[in-house]
Amino acid sequence: MALASLLLAGCAGAPAPSLETFGVADPPCYDRERQPYTPVVDSHVHFRPFGGPALPFEEVVGYLERSGVRFANVYGIGQMLPAGSECTYYLDCPGTPVAPSLRNDFVNAMQAAARGGRGVHLVLSMTFPDLERPEHVLSGMRLLDREFPGLFRWMGEVNLVKQALFENGHRPVPLATIRDWAPFMAALRERRMPLAVHADLGHDADPTAYLDWIEAVLRTYPDNTVVWMHLGLSRELLTLDAGNHVAILASVLERYPKAMLDISWRILEDHVFADPANRAVYVDFLNVHSDRILPGTDFVASANRGLEDYRSDLRATGRILRYLDDTAFRNIALGRNYFRLLDLDYEAPPVCGARDDGG
Repeated sequence: MALASLLLAGCAGAPAPSLETFGVADPPCYDRERQPYTPVVDSHVHFRPFGGPALPFEEVVGYLERSGVRFANVYGIGQMLPAGSECTYYLDCPGTPVAPSLRNDFVNAMQAAARGGRGVHLVLSMTFPDLERPEHVLSGMRLLDREFPGLFRWMGEVNLVKQALFENGHRPVPLATIRDWAPFMAALRERRMPLAVHADLGHDADPTAYLDWIEAVLRTYPDNTVVWMHLGLSRELLTLDAGNHVAILASVLERYPKAMLDISWRILEDHVFADPANRAVYVDFLNVHSDRILPGTDFVASANRGLEDYRSDLRATGRILRYLDDTAFRNIALGRNYFRLLDLDYEAPPVCGARDDGG
């Protein structure tokens, strides 16, 4: 696409396709010149906050639908502030402990079960697992299965190492403990359920300080689909050379065929992709590895946020997609990877004017 067209794409023009469009055998082509550059899939959206009141479930679904999102993973939160805490965001409350909980998964499941499938296709994710205490994960899975049979098809976001939580009592999961995940990882393989992992790559003083953690997971469980969140970046790692970063990511994808990446969280756009020189490096990487990438906002539905906040996050996290080639855009933005990963009976529309890549 020409640069002028790219800059106009996603502005006023033709709307995103309806959900029903993705269910037909030969969907009409997607016009990148007129239709939004933002993705039709949000594979990483938190319907529940860290603490405090949440936005109503149906209101969040309305944000998705009004913003052109037709498919979404319903996350809770992989770490919660204590019940009754006056805090709503852990960074505002250093010293307040956080811990994984089943509470949000129950609330999300009850709300999702009551709504049906109107407008937006929802997939429920189990966000309760405490990776440091893997012996409790299978019992939690069985409880959710018993109460909500067939509703959960994803696990995560779960925290392997998250530096932002260090002041709230979190520490990296001991490397030796990863071997003890075997029972629940076997259950995930049997169900073909992806595991979405927050695993910081490192920090500015040592960009690969925690690379061994995600490597240990992928090496120990090569037959599980593991989605590495945020390309491994964090607020603590914003100065990593783009070329070095994509070399690490490419090496991971080459050595672990079941590994995938997500490009959620607006920190990537605001602090990494926005630089034109960096963007060019990442666009090349995403084009080459486009069948291994998932889009997402990482929006957190706390009651102090609204539609324009969601739309802002969607535009920011999707902005890099407008620079991708047509095959990559179809794979990532139009949902092809997501449908394949979850064996969903939907078809991503071809891009108008693009040659059929036969994928």
